[in-house]
Amino acid sequence: MKVFILAGQSNMQGHVNVSTFDSLATDPKTAPYLKEMRTDDGKAKVCDKVWISSIGCAGDDTTEQKGKLTTGFGASTECIGPEFTFGITMEKALKEPILIIKTSWGGRSLHTDFRPPSAGPYVWSDFELAQFKERGDDIAKNKAEKMESTGIAYRMMIAHVNKVLGDIKRVVPEYDEKQGYEVAGFVWFQGFNDFVSDWTYDKREEPGGYKMYSDLLAHFIRDVRKDIKAPKMPFVIGVMGIDGKKGDRERGPMKHFRDAQADVASMREFKGNVIAVPTAPYWDDELQALQERMETYWPAVDAKVAEEKDDSLENKMKHMAKNYKPKEWEKLKGASNAGYHYLGAAKIMAPIGKAFADALIKNRPTK
Repeated sequence: MKVFILAGQSNMQGHVNVSTFDSLATDPKTAPYLKEMRTDDGKAKVCDKVWISSIGCAGDDTTEQKGKLTTGFGASTECIGPEFTFGITMEKALKEPILIIKTSWGGRSLHTDFRPPSAGPYVWSDFELAQFKERGDDIAKNKAEKMESTGIAYRMMIAHVNKVLGDIKRVVPEYDEKQGYEVAGFVWFQGFNDFVSDWTYDKREEPGGYKMYSDLLAHFIRDVRKDIKAPKMPFVIGVMGIDGKKGDRERGPMKHFRDAQADVASMREFKGNVIAVPTAPYWDDELQALQERMETYWPAVDAKVAEEKDDSLENKMKHMAKNYKPKEWEKLKGASNAGYHYLGAAKIMAPIGKAFADALIKNRPTK
């Protein structure tokens, strides 16, 4: 059995509502994904050889969801994350049964929540300490709270992975213990909370402003391999792609953060077994623009529904649709969430999950 670990924050959870699946059919580039994600009768695919155990997506931090891979293992039972097309792609490529262990929690940082043990304690910046002093905060209390939260997501992740690996039949009843298992890859899809942590990462306008993230991620890879006893495990870094290629062209904080993530894969010790996978190429600029236009229309829509004394979502959407051309409105149905959640778009997330799987398949170690 091949075991893959998927970890990160809200985009690893996945905020892509299944209602956006139809949008895949509107583009020749993404239409083939829909054929893989649904059966002939239009129902969501259930993978025959892929099982999943996931924590962090069921309303609290520790409740486990498990079973054969299908939709509903995202941030809600109506959502998917990258795990869906990741598992579908792996099932087609591999002959062995597959187990996905997913640990993901929204709003978590690498500098604190996922901080790996070998990185040491959280380091307070002069800026943070100055802010505490200016506000009159209890600095000792703040430090104590930080110490308590530092590394908590990392420890929960490792504990769950080892729990599942210690009793695979609990998740996969058909598992043959004589056959054994191999931890065949790890996918890390995280970054937004660190990207916006001005108080932690100094001079983020500068190319080196996020170097500490690179250092922390290198510690993370070493520690994960050690703690799950998989020293040669291939590791994929999902490089943050919010705002698409525009984030690189503007050469500001987003570009520098992406570079900090990707730079880890070029470190000598990681060459050949750590792969940086850009996600910006799968972004949809037109969909983003259509969604952002909504913000300018909402005041008028709210005023209209108040006048009609019908503030139902259906009525709001009826009035919102009047602001778009029919083709624009149809395309807009492909988004179900905010930009920092990749617009909640299957058209974006489906190719990302496949890209993660393809990277591991391509870089499988030879025996």
